[in-house]
Amino acid sequence: MLLPLFQCLLNGLPLLSSGSAPPIRLRGYIMKDGFELRNSSGKGEGIFATKSFTVGDTVMIGVIKEVLNGNHSHASQVGENKFVLHDGLVTKVNHSCDPNCGVRENETGAHNFVAIKEISVNEEITFDYAMRNYIIDYFPQKCMCGSEGCRGRITGWKDLPDKKKKAYEGFEAPYLLELDAKSSCAKVVGYT
Repeated sequence: MLLPLFQCLLNGLPLLSSGSAPPIRLRGYIMKDGFELRNSSGKGEGIFATKSFTVGDTVMIGVIKEVLNGNHSHASQVGENKFVLHDGLVTKVNHSCDPNCGVRENETGAHNFVAIKEISVNEEITFDYAMRNYIIDYFPQKCMCGSEGCRGRITGWKDLPDKKKKAYEGFEAPYLLELDAKSSCAKVVGYT
């Protein structure tokens, strides 16, 4: 006998589809983890909190699924010219110019999402894509985050105002700071 969908989610059991479609499996993320995939108004899908998080809490743990040949909309930059795809629901976290999560590199080199604001139950979990990628050029011209402080378009770390970089201090991927330093040195020496 098949368990109801909710019980499968709570117990971390695989979800089976009907008909000839292949089975769909959860990738280790179940409701007890504190988040779930839902429809996000005007953005398709997003990740929503199923429990409260306080500032500094690890909201999602990043696991690298594969190393990529280049940058794309779901790629996470982990070095100057190195990009990876995270496993699980991390790729479903939407951008916001006023996010409630930041990025911290974990011991495997993947990105964890850490609360930079209080997050309540049913609130969408978001981060600024600039916290993980130095250059972003593959999104539509207009940002759709809807936040009051929206920059108007999704940018990479390179194009963030200094004030925003300061606000994200400690919640950005460390190589972004290295790339900033390298870029500053190049400007001083006259290479750009």
